[in-house]
Amino acid sequence: MPSAIDKSDVQGLVRTAFNDMIEARFHAVEIIDVTSARAWLQSVLALVNNSVAPKEGGDPAQKERALQLAFSWSGLRKLGVPAGTADGFSLEFQSGMSGEANRSRRLGDVGGDAPEQWKWGGPNNVADLVVMIYKIDNLAAWETEVQGPLWSKAFREVTQPLDTSHLDNDIEPFGFKDGLSQPKVDWALSRKAKREEFDFGNLITAGEFLLGYPNEYNKLTERPTVAEKEDPNRILMPAEGAPGRRDFGLNGTYLVFRDLTQDVRGLWQFLDKQSAGDRDARLQLGALAVGRTTKGDPLVPLSEKPIAGIEPKEEKDNRFTYDSDPTGTRCPIGAHIRRANPRVADMPSDTKGFFKRALRLLGFGAPRPDDDLVSSVRFHRVLRRGREYGPELKPDDAVKQTTPDGIPRGLRFICLNANITRQFEFVQQAWSMGTKFAGLTEQSDPLLGNRTAINGCLTTATFTVPQDTGLARCIEGVPQFVSLRGGGYFFLPSIRALRYIASLP
Repeated sequence: MPSAIDKSDVQGLVRTAFNDMIEARFHAVEIIDVTSARAWLQSVLALVNNSVAPKEGGDPAQKERALQLAFSWSGLRKLGVPAGTADGFSLEFQSGMSGEANRSRRLGDVGGDAPEQWKWGGPNNVADLVVMIYKIDNLAAWETEVQGPLWSKAFREVTQPLDTSHLDNDIEPFGFKDGLSQPKVDWALSRKAKREEFDFGNLITAGEFLLGYPNEYNKLTERPTVAEKEDPNRILMPAEGAPGRRDFGLNGTYLVFRDLTQDVRGLWQFLDKQSAGDRDARLQLGALAVGRTTKGDPLVPLSEKPIAGIEPKEEKDNRFTYDSDPTGTRCPIGAHIRRANPRVADMPSDTKGFFKRALRLLGFGAPRPDDDLVSSVRFHRVLRRGREYGPELKPDDAVKQTTPDGIPRGLRFICLNANITRQFEFVQQAWSMGTKFAGLTEQSDPLLGNRTAINGCLTTATFTVPQDTGLARCIEGVPQFVSLRGGGYFFLPSIRALRYIASLP
């Protein structure tokens, strides 16, 4: 195992979302001419940003523009990655997001969100490569330079270029401040994950997001390798623990892309109806569904003590758990951010000490109804790198809009993880789409849920708001506000792996 991460070998998206580069466009393409595609890749290798900042010795041009490349399994095979390397890639990556009906069912990709309904990424329209282009300004000129003369000969775009937008105040299309809660990655490789952790922490091992390093289980995630004879130029590093193999996966990661549309008008008009036209009540109900106010303030009080991995500059937005709100009267248990990150540790709260732990193991003294029902979050974190698209539609304007304006709005959701099944798919299936999250029933994520009935649960269109006094408020008939229009599973290779792909005969 490397004693340090070679930052110059990691594509920059793993370390940063390129937020300063407010213009971005993504291209999902099929390779139609392998020779031209490989020649194009050779021509842009020097333009791909690694994670070395200019102040750390990187290219100063990386402050203003960025290019990132991620390949699907079909794309890697077309470009000639050895067939034997398949054993090291995860099965879900090889199958693809839309490759199995069972996976689609688990992810909630059914009904109108089924792969057959997608604009791209579904059957017979899978992208081989996603080209992600970022720029501070004048994106078109940079995009032309990246594509060059080989683009049209090498690729067919499986959908229209995926534009993005930059909404003021870092909000997402529904009008809530976004990007406030990200895991802090242990780039120094100093974190030693314990067998059991009693407190929620935000510092996560690098191996959860980058192949070739220990994860939260202190294990190396499986990764693809190639035989030494298949890397005659010794571009790749030797694979630890695999004599005679070179490490194709080292410093790479898996990229999940979900192309989402958001019904901004539908959300705020539904909330307005539930609030009898009261603006303050409407905003409050929206905050309860999300778990934060539109300004990003959490609905639970900040923790008195620091939380590992949360820096001082983000404490006002992120230094909290739900230990002080066991029944969800401040932030409903089913709220969006509480599902996405329940902020729980390995053991239920208040189990420090032999006697307290013994009582809990015997089933006594549980302060929270969901303590034993939610998996520890440190094994299920992802790095979010998505971008919104479409113009802003403010909540007040959305309520007044008598008919839809027909302008698409949504999110090009992108996340990075080293284990798609245990990280992205678990959060999507068990927490977001799961109707039994934390002991709930008949409800999925109030924002992301598809409201499709499943076996044993005839309705998933409710949202429960616990009250300090009396019965919980149960909101029924919650519509679907977010729809899926495309996506796929991709591999974001290291810089060395990109050079290796470009060198294949």
